[in-house]
Amino acid sequence: MLIKRTRGWELSERLATPENSYLQRRDLVRAMGLGAAALALPSAVVAQDKTAPDPSAGLYPAKRNDKYGVPTPMTAERQATTYNNFYEFGTDKSIWRDAQKLDVRPWTIKVGGMVEKPFEIGIDDLLAKMQLEERVYRHRCVETWSMIVPWSGFPVRSLVEVCKPLGSAKYIVMKTLSKPSVMREQRDLLYPWPYTEGLAIDEAMNDLAFIATGLYGKPIPKQNGAPLRLVAPWKYGFKNVKSIVSIDFTDKRPVSFWEKLQSSEYGFWANVNPAVPHPRWSQATEKPLGSDARIPTLLYNGYAEFVSGLYTDRKAEKLFI
Repeated sequence: MLIKRTRGWELSERLATPENSYLQRRDLVRAMGLGAAALALPSAVVAQDKTAPDPSAGLYPAKRNDKYGVPTPMTAERQATTYNNFYEFGTDKSIWRDAQKLDVRPWTIKVGGMVEKPFEIGIDDLLAKMQLEERVYRHRCVETWSMIVPWSGFPVRSLVEVCKPLGSAKYIVMKTLSKPSVMREQRDLLYPWPYTEGLAIDEAMNDLAFIATGLYGKPIPKQNGAPLRLVAPWKYGFKNVKSIVSIDFTDKRPVSFWEKLQSSEYGFWANVNPAVPHPRWSQATEKPLGSDARIPTLLYNGYAEFVSGLYTDRKAEKLFI
């Protein structure tokens, strides 16, 4: 049962609804950090821990795959790596400092559920099985900010093939690391930790679905979801689970993190649609990081040609919240 706190579920109309204002961090449980702006950091400051070399650094930059388009203009690296949502570390956008406390080696991913044989695999062993590539994707946050960034990684399809799910599996479920000693927000029991997200198998097998392990030609920074995160660019950003430690296959649709908190506002499918507003604000436009302008939001975030067919037989469901 959810317990309401007066400091939590509600955003003021001033912050949530005006179309011409830059909607900041939704915090359904607490109102701390609302309206925080991106930090204007010197360009010499890079939001990564430089003290521990990443053993996968030699894999980057990966070869670019332009099959899915190369949208522009590219978001500046400083913007994309210092303006982040990662609730496990805090509710404001400047969590990159705290995220440096996360150790990403050793890192093990557990695979289970409806698979031929459950197993565990280290991140570097997984990377050795994959052919990495770079894709430039749009990213659209449900809060109405957006960015265009070059992810490196591999198709979710390749991950599914390694996991060998049973033919009866219908969904893939991914969870974030649970480590409250470092990820301090996980001490708040009002949240349904660990962060859980999922895709239908046909979504996961779609060519556009991606597992990111790198960003801007380098290993992915901790604040962006190191060492591996989901990237489903036709969906709102909260679907893109970070710092994945478990992958399970099931025949039952999972209930995701934000869906457990407020299913009327954050559904399972969460596909981008400018014509379907969030219950508390419009989704018709977005504000790119580093810009003062608002631009029109695109259906399926501009990827309709690749993914719209996934939902032909699901039109009775709430596909866009």
